[in-house]
Amino acid sequence: MLPRLSRPRTLALCALPVLALFGTAVLAPLPFTLAQPGTTANVLGDDKGTPVITIEGTPTRATDGKLLMTTIIATGPKADVGIGDVVDGWFRTDRAVMPRDSVYPSGGSEKEIEQHNLQDMRESQNVAVEAALNYLDKKPGSVDVTLHLADVGGPSAGLFFALGIIDKLAGDGAGGDLTGGRTVAGTGTIEADGTVGAVGGVSLKTRAAHRDGATVFLVPKAECGQAKAEKPEGLRLIPVTTLKNAVSSLRALDRGDKVPSC
Repeated sequence: MLPRLSRPRTLALCALPVLALFGTAVLAPLPFTLAQPGTTANVLGDDKGTPVITIEGTPTRATDGKLLMTTIIATGPKADVGIGDVVDGWFRTDRAVMPRDSVYPSGGSEKEIEQHNLQDMRESQNVAVEAALNYLDKKPGSVDVTLHLADVGGPSAGLFFALGIIDKLAGDGAGGDLTGGRTVAGTGTIEADGTVGAVGGVSLKTRAAHRDGATVFLVPKAECGQAKAEKPEGLRLIPVTTLKNAVSSLRALDRGDKVPSC
C-alpha cells in the first residue's frame, strides 16, 4: 500500500513533469521562422550596374519615379528558434513570427530550398513578361524582354516586374509615367492572365517600403487586413486583384481621381 501524501507535496510532485515539459519547450527549437523587413529594389533602375528590365525589338521610354519590389529577411530553414525568440517577436512591430512551412514550403536542405526559391523567381519573371505583353497586346516574338535581379528568390515580385515593363513601353498611356513620378512600392504574384496573388510578410514589406521612401503601396486585396494592421504613417495602401486593376489605380491616382483603398 502506498503511503498517503499531503496535498502540498502531491501538488509539488505533480508539477515536476509540467516544469520538465516547460523547460524542454524553452530549450527546444520550434517550427517557426523569424522575419523582418528586407531590401527593396527599383525595377525601373539597375541592380549592381545591370538594368533590372532590358527590352529589345521595340522603342522604350525614359521613366521617372520608382517601382519598388519589396522583400523580407527570414531566419534559415534549419535555424533554431526558441520560445524566447517567438515571444519577443510577437511583441515587436519590426519582427514577425511565421510558421516555417509558410516561408520554406518545399522542405529539403538549405541548398535545395535556395534553388527552389530561385527557380520560383525565374518562373515568376517569365510569367510577368507574358502578363505585361498580354496587357499591351504585344507578341513575344517581336519584343525581347530580359529581367535581372540577383540574390532574390520567390515569386512575389511578379506584379512589379509586369508594371515595370508596362511603364517602360507605354507609361500611363497618355505620355506620362505610370508612377506619376512617385515612389510606388508593393508586392504580389502574377499569372499570365494578369491575376494578382497573395504573398507572405505583407506587414513587414510595408515597413521596408516606407523606410525606402515609398508613399504608395500596392497590396493583394486578400491581404489588406494584414497590411492595415501595422501600416506605417503616411503610406497609402491600394488593393489590387489584377494587373489591369493595378494600372488603372495608378493612372487614377495621378489624375486625382478616386482610388480604392484598404
